[in-house]
Amino acid sequence: MNPHYILFDTPERDQLYPFTHTRPVAECRIGLLTIREKWEKWLQVTAPIGFFTMDYLQVKYPLVKAPTEGANVLINGHVLPSSALVEAIGAMQPGQELYKNGRLLAKVVSGDDFFMPAAMDRLDFEGAVIRIDQPWHIAQYNDQALRDDFALLTAGRQSAPIPDNNQVINPGRIFIEPGATVSCSILNAGTGPIYIGRNAQVMEGCMIRGPFGLGEGAVLKMGARIYGATSIGNFSVVGGEVKNSVFFDHSNKGHDGYLGDAVIGEWCNLGAHTCCSNMKNNAREVRVWMEGKNEAWGAGAKCGVLMGDYSRTGINTMFNTGTVVGVSSNVFGGGFPPKFLPAFSWGGHEGGRYRLDEALRDAGAWMQLKGKSMDDADRQILTHLFQG
Repeated sequence: MNPHYILFDTPERDQLYPFTHTRPVAECRIGLLTIREKWEKWLQVTAPIGFFTMDYLQVKYPLVKAPTEGANVLINGHVLPSSALVEAIGAMQPGQELYKNGRLLAKVVSGDDFFMPAAMDRLDFEGAVIRIDQPWHIAQYNDQALRDDFALLTAGRQSAPIPDNNQVINPGRIFIEPGATVSCSILNAGTGPIYIGRNAQVMEGCMIRGPFGLGEGAVLKMGARIYGATSIGNFSVVGGEVKNSVFFDHSNKGHDGYLGDAVIGEWCNLGAHTCCSNMKNNAREVRVWMEGKNEAWGAGAKCGVLMGDYSRTGINTMFNTGTVVGVSSNVFGGGFPPKFLPAFSWGGHEGGRYRLDEALRDAGAWMQLKGKSMDDADRQILTHLFQG
């Protein structure tokens, strides 16, 4: 069997807003890679992986299927791969489904009838599974994801030399890709691995405690103070103090300000001294507004800001514990903004809303600053969200 792989969203994708407003679940970044990139490397696929997601997202994330006579292997896009899970999926035959605790992990179908009757052979997976079901899981599970991705990406490979002008702890757990520069900084991999991506830059005076990942072309500004487990996506720029946070690609936090237990989407910009609280003063459980459920859920003892794509903050913006910022919002003004800001919010307590043409204009202008341009698929997705 020469299978074709498809990563599918479940109805629980709505619990991952604001990040799944603009992407399938498997395009979320955790660790050094997106969930899709992890599966591609684990499965060693050569053909593009398809997505089975919301109709309005398929324009950018198409459903690529096997030929009529071929087999499609559908894999739950919420689930992170592991050696045991990949082995179990690889042994499956058409007509079989794989479950963990009553939840579907994978199924193999002949042709493109994804909703075939219940499989004759239902299998149970005995191994451990990491699922991303709530937005704060991206930060909470980032430590393990970083360690797993580091092992995956560096196996059998040799790091570029670590320049002598750095102070290093546990150099065997530091990997520098070709073209990256690391100068006059402290790299402590005693607490976890440190990965510096291709053509990335760690400027002078940075202090890094692993586990940590800096994506391709990303920049860590001078004097940055980074606590693990932190992931900085491709072509992002980060400075100041950051702890246990995940940045998707092309986002900026270029100045001072604290960010902890936070997740920042793609194409975001945090103004100077933007800060977030990640723990309540009474040490009680953090409650986070779940847009898809229209109610607040407990997120554990720590949770910082959760910010959707294309959103920005003015200087000195202060976020309360567990604040959710929707897609394409411009947050500014005095005091703390509300703990939930829906998509296309304008300001803070003022409660204004972006006009669509201005939201598209400003998002496109930010992309141009990074040398990219907004395509029709991006415009269609944002327009759908605005009109929805």
